[in-house]
Amino acid sequence: MTTLVKGGLVVNATGAVAADVLVAGETIAALLVPGFPVRADETIDATGKYVIPGGIDAHTHMEMPFGGTSSTDTFATGTTAAAWGGTTTIVDFAVQAKGTSLEAALDRWHAKADGNCAIDYGFHMIVSDVNDSSLKEMESCAAAGVNTFKLFMAYPGVFYATDGEILRAMRKAREIGATVMMHAENGIAIDELVAQALAEGRTDPVEHGLTRPAELEGEATSRAITLAKVTGAPLYVVHLSAAQALDAVAKARDTGQNVFAETCPQYLYLSLEDLARPDFEGSKYVASPPLRPREHQSELWRGLRTNDLSVVSTDHCPFCFKDQKELGRGDFSKIPNGIPGVEHRVDLLHQGVVRGEISLERWVEITSTTPARMFGLHPRKGVVAPGADADLVVYDPTAKQTVSAATHHMNVDYSAYEGMELTGRVDTVLSRGRVVVDGSGFRGAVGHGRFLPRELNQYLV
Repeated sequence: MTTLVKGGLVVNATGAVAADVLVAGETIAALLVPGFPVRADETIDATGKYVIPGGIDAHTHMEMPFGGTSSTDTFATGTTAAAWGGTTTIVDFAVQAKGTSLEAALDRWHAKADGNCAIDYGFHMIVSDVNDSSLKEMESCAAAGVNTFKLFMAYPGVFYATDGEILRAMRKAREIGATVMMHAENGIAIDELVAQALAEGRTDPVEHGLTRPAELEGEATSRAITLAKVTGAPLYVVHLSAAQALDAVAKARDTGQNVFAETCPQYLYLSLEDLARPDFEGSKYVASPPLRPREHQSELWRGLRTNDLSVVSTDHCPFCFKDQKELGRGDFSKIPNGIPGVEHRVDLLHQGVVRGEISLERWVEITSTTPARMFGLHPRKGVVAPGADADLVVYDPTAKQTVSAATHHMNVDYSAYEGMELTGRVDTVLSRGRVVVDGSGFRGAVGHGRFLPRELNQYLV
């Protein structure tokens, strides 16, 4: 099967050029001078549109247990929604429960995902029980293509790791060339602030943000960077939300340390004001780290321009307002933490291009190319070039859309961006050469997606 995507502007992280893209089977065969005569089984007209590499969302939580419930998107529904939004690869988190093994956790997540994904996928590993056995298993996970390991400085009693445990895991990561991912919030101090708020009768959703102040994210980020420096391990700070944390990352990067960070669309567009919405509506916006006051947003956009923030992922972890978020009525600490977003990341970041926050090329870089390189998928993914997988998005930069739960495809009963008007929209999506979304609707299939064993971080020095 050959497909010709003709008439578009091919945009890579390195620049944009008018070219036709010839796809043969699952890979890109050639970039051609526009109008070059070639026969193809299917032709897609991209005139007036961008042709970009499929998005890579490197931080999702499908079917994740949390707080007595579970995120509502299955691997089938979540990856289908991702495809609708121009994302053709996700990297999800396998979760080690305390008292279990990393290998058993990886097996459980394979059982959930294998044969159930509409797009390609990989895994990170959450290490919640650092001991001699799990440290040894980090080696076998890396050999199986899962070479990024997430630890938590938050959630005491569930995921929390002490500084000593983090140090041990970082030493092992350094030994095997893996990257440590860090949820950087001071969970011990946060739990004290939460208990104090509840004792004083402050129970509304906004208290979730007020009891997790930016200073405690900044402190934990600095501490994680220090531990990484002591061990020599690469560090990737997940879902960075606060200017204080960004300052710590920027300083480390200025010294040449292997420190990287991502942010998420919710921190670029939403704020503490959303957590304060009346009638318990603020619960829809409960995630950790929490939404920050608006003044942090300009700092995060600046970090994206300077590359102190390297990636934008979603931390997609959807819980329905009805029956799930409502578990926290009268006690904000019981609200399941998570915001849906896997379907809208590419569009929301394009709005940054429209507003002049980032360039067209940087849009592609932070949504596709950098995550491909950061997580060992490049040059197979993240670039429109001969030999790469034919993961392509034909994107209409002038189309108008209004985000709404009434029209999204995620398995959740609300949208965090309800009513937001965006310029730009996905037109056609190819996953490994197969058209999975176009004007006629969803043409893909659950089971099309393949597991991606990943190589090491390509940015390490």
